[in-house]
Amino acid sequence: MSGPFDLTGRVAAVTGANTGIGQAIALALAAAGADVACVGRTPADETAAGVRALGRKATIVPADLTTIEPVGRVVDETLAALGGLDILVNNAGIIRRADAVDFSEADWDAVIDTNLKSVFFLCQAAGRHMLANGGGKIINIASMLTFQGGIRVPSYTASKSGIGGLTKLLANEWAARGVNVNAIAPGYIATNNTAALQADVARNRAIVERIPAGSWGDPGDLGGAAVFLASRAADYVHGHILAVDGGWLAR
Repeated sequence: MSGPFDLTGRVAAVTGANTGIGQAIALALAAAGADVACVGRTPADETAAGVRALGRKATIVPADLTTIEPVGRVVDETLAALGGLDILVNNAGIIRRADAVDFSEADWDAVIDTNLKSVFFLCQAAGRHMLANGGGKIINIASMLTFQGGIRVPSYTASKSGIGGLTKLLANEWAARGVNVNAIAPGYIATNNTAALQADVARNRAIVERIPAGSWGDPGDLGGAAVFLASRAADYVHGHILAVDGGWLAR
């Protein structure tokens, strides 16, 4: 019998798979045995090549998730190319920074549409397939701001707080039908989205001083958590938000 973390024979779709956290999770799932659909606005050729180098199948699904138009196509193209859809990782997201008193409606809508609205409708599309096929795993990417308020990122904070609630809602509805819905809440991870914070000397120093681990995380630090939540080892884990944060929330 295969081990509890073995994903051989499973098919995963990972959004925002071209770089950073999405790329790291896609490669971790492939290393555990999954074939991977690399979904995103920017072609994920490097990620797909990495998946294939690990001996797994990969396909690239172009999709601009600033709108919900492509969500059905993401599921359809994954099924057509890889023959199934057992795991969905909703990682694609954007951030806009400004003081709350100056924050624009355009920046509000862009972030909410990408980070929350598209996530729900992609969960819905994938969920319909998974429910009809007896099960599956959905992993949403939350944030420390699922738990905290942050500063100068009102729409991002609202979207990630919404991801926490949505994850629990879907778990409540789908757990008894074999679909696990959980989330990972990354701490301060060195990615393109956090480049501005890393470059701000004072903010960067304050952040690192507050992290018990004493450093920013690497995208690869999310891989093990994703494999766990995607695997049989997490069959009785529903509606959980797993923080991978270097101890940030414990401080």
